[in-house]
Amino acid sequence: MMSASPVPLVLASGSATRAAMLRAAGVVFETMPVAVDEAALREALLAEGHDARAVADALAEMKALRASARRPGALCLGADQVLSCDGTIHAKPDSPEAALDQLRALAGRTHRLHSAAVIAEDGRPVWRAMGEARMTMGRRSEAWLQDYVRRHWESIRHSVGGYRIEEEGVRLFERVEGDHWTILGLPLLPLLNFLAARGSIPS
Repeated sequence: MMSASPVPLVLASGSATRAAMLRAAGVVFETMPVAVDEAALREALLAEGHDARAVADALAEMKALRASARRPGALCLGADQVLSCDGTIHAKPDSPEAALDQLRALAGRTHRLHSAAVIAEDGRPVWRAMGEARMTMGRRSEAWLQDYVRRHWESIRHSVGGYRIEEEGVRLFERVEGDHWTILGLPLLPLLNFLAARGSIPS
């Protein structure tokens, strides 16, 4: 008797990094970016007193639910990452100047990356996970920072930290506490365990 086909997985994101992580882990999925006004939702949640973890979780859930409304019967994965430093939440820089300002603000301090993932099925959340990493940045010369942003702007503009630790951005740091996948924006190990339990990937 043939077993039922696994429920399809849909990544509700256009993130090349998250897609690469899933592919490297041997996960079969479809990509379906969804439109979410992240800035407006983030500001509303912060105004209501929610912390960075709650903001990341809410954004991930909204993406998952948006995708689930379009793909009934599928497991729709939404993910988001929020950076917090001493009570301040940073978003993706919208210009090289903003990236430079952000790197200056983070220099010599420890910030946290909160990476959330939510899976929705048939219009309701069925699984969620949160990963956290502590990132301690050193102090680099102004000339090096300017050169770094100039050379890597097209890459770092998609990062909430204004850096990519998987590339030259690793030179910004003195200490990192947390798993590599959380830093890249997805709590991958809990996700893989869930998919295996659901029969979506072999185990």
